[in-house]
Amino acid sequence: MLRHIRSTLANRARRLLPGPAARRFVLRQDGAAAVEFALVAAPFLGLIFAIVETALVFFAGQTLEAAATDSARLIMTGQAQDAGYSQDQFKTQVVCNYLKTGISVFNCESGVTVDVKSYASFAAIDTAPPVVDGKLDTTNITYTPGNAGDIVVVRLYYQWPVYVTLLGNDLSNLSGGKRLLVATSVFRNEPF
Repeated sequence: MLRHIRSTLANRARRLLPGPAARRFVLRQDGAAAVEFALVAAPFLGLIFAIVETALVFFAGQTLEAAATDSARLIMTGQAQDAGYSQDQFKTQVVCNYLKTGISVFNCESGVTVDVKSYASFAAIDTAPPVVDGKLDTTNITYTPGNAGDIVVVRLYYQWPVYVTLLGNDLSNLSGGKRLLVATSVFRNEPF
């Protein structure tokens, strides 16, 4: 395609330009590859960065889901209740210890929010994320792991910073260019 465009332009230049010096200037192709690369480089690099960032967001979301499932198991079996964990202890000793294994992409101590609630029935569970005016609202975040037979919802929240926006497709769903990652585990406590 580019070769066809070049030859068309060269043929027109031969006919339109009067002198041999002008024709020689137009027909030179020494910097053609550099100019073509300059035209393509910015969108190409933007696309690469957007792909990498999207992959990191999905990887972080999957890691957070695994942490929610693993930490919820301790509540479901009564081990967290027997240990007498507070919300901060559960977060640091269970959730953050899990997230620190392997490749750590989280700032767990200051970035992860743990919400554990007990419900009387599955129908009573509120599934809406606690977002008010584009910000995470932590006023109703609690830690009530419940007793044997209770229905419990464990949610982990993390505000992931988004750096690349491409062609108007922005991954952020919070103000300040952040994406709220939510990992949820719903279960009924075992008889412990």
